[in-house]
Amino acid sequence: MEVAAGGFPALIADMSRAFTKEDSGHWGNPGARFDLPSRDDPAFDAAAAEAILSSAKAGDTGSGEAATDYYWGEPRLFPHVRRILERAIAEKDERLEQLARRFLG
Repeated sequence: MEVAAGGFPALIADMSRAFTKEDSGHWGNPGARFDLPSRDDPAFDAAAAEAILSSAKAGDTGSGEAATDYYWGEPRLFPHVRRILERAIAEKDERLEQLARRFLG
């Protein structure tokens, strides 16, 4: 297999630009705003779980991660994501249910 610059297989390196994000020079949308309590507030983790899942639902997971300093799949958020999953099922929000299940992995 031919290897392109960066050690990636040439097949991947030659991917169509239609599948790339031209302005991907930053992580998340710096203009995105989330109503988060201070990090030392006991409600922060629940709000962080909501922020990450809502940004993922909008197609911009990076903004939620940047705002909360938690990454997708953070085990500390599992109890909160499980509650969000229960709510998504009750409200028949299939997209939120799908995202919560993926987060829990």
